[in-house]
Amino acid sequence: MKIMKTIEKVPGGLMLVPLFLGAIIHTLAPGSGEYFGSFTNGLMTGTVPILAVWFFCMGAGINIKATGTVLRKSGTLVLTKIAVAWVVAIVASLFLPEGGVQSGLFAGFSVLALIAAMDMTNGGLYASIMQQYGTKEEAGAFVLMSLESGPLVTMLILGSTGLAAFHPQAFVGAVLPFLIGFILGNLDQELRVFFSKATQTMIPFFGFALGNSIDLTVIAKTGVAGIILGLLCIIVTGVPLIFADKYIGGGNGTAGLAASSTAGAAVANPMIIANMQPEFMPVAQSATALVAASVIVTSILVPILTAYYSQYMKKKQGTIGKDKNNAAVS
Repeated sequence: MKIMKTIEKVPGGLMLVPLFLGAIIHTLAPGSGEYFGSFTNGLMTGTVPILAVWFFCMGAGINIKATGTVLRKSGTLVLTKIAVAWVVAIVASLFLPEGGVQSGLFAGFSVLALIAAMDMTNGGLYASIMQQYGTKEEAGAFVLMSLESGPLVTMLILGSTGLAAFHPQAFVGAVLPFLIGFILGNLDQELRVFFSKATQTMIPFFGFALGNSIDLTVIAKTGVAGIILGLLCIIVTGVPLIFADKYIGGGNGTAGLAASSTAGAAVANPMIIANMQPEFMPVAQSATALVAASVIVTSILVPILTAYYSQYMKKKQGTIGKDKNNAAVS
């Protein structure tokens, strides 16, 4: 059977196929992991340890000569996404009621829902996509994306920084495996070669574990609004990210589009913020459902769109290269 070749025909298939499989299992039999327990449960629910090993191996595969590229790329993507979320917050506050939209196609939409969906990138999803369609340095740009984790950035955008609980050690913990791998890989070239081989292998395992945290019925519960929010997240953040990646990050836009997803951790932000600022409590529940739907929609569409965009850019650059060579010969 040509299973691998079949999976590779699907855009982002190495990540997307296991993710779908996990999501189907979680939706139809959410207690499967606990029922089987042991190693099966660890495989189905081990997103964090799988990511930890993966990030370590990813760090080990990056040459120290390329650190400037990593910081430039990650800084560009993170700052652009946060800046876009700031603009969205300002514009949305002018048009959306404080209690959110109560009816119609956009029922549940609120400033809180929009910001929570747009200010955080799914770092694991981004890294897995760039492992397939970008460079190791571009994949390593997830490092600064950990700064978006938790409610801190969302609260800064909402103008409530005084209520945010900032724990520096949490951010250090997020990048430490990557840094340790990076150090070892640059101290010993053989270690770099050895660990970097695992980066591709870890992709389907992360996809399956991530899928086992996704309930496909969330889209049905939120209706069309959840799908719309996911599409808005890709369009509103993706377009500026593509341009930023091209003209600041030095890429071709692929990394920018790959960073246009909604982070899974963002689902918790509406309720966290509402508990700190009670005025957001009336919209927190609907915002949570909408952000959860956005996570699903972007997790599915971003790998597919990035794959097609990457192929388009490679063909375009190949054509340009041929034109230049022909001109030089003539």
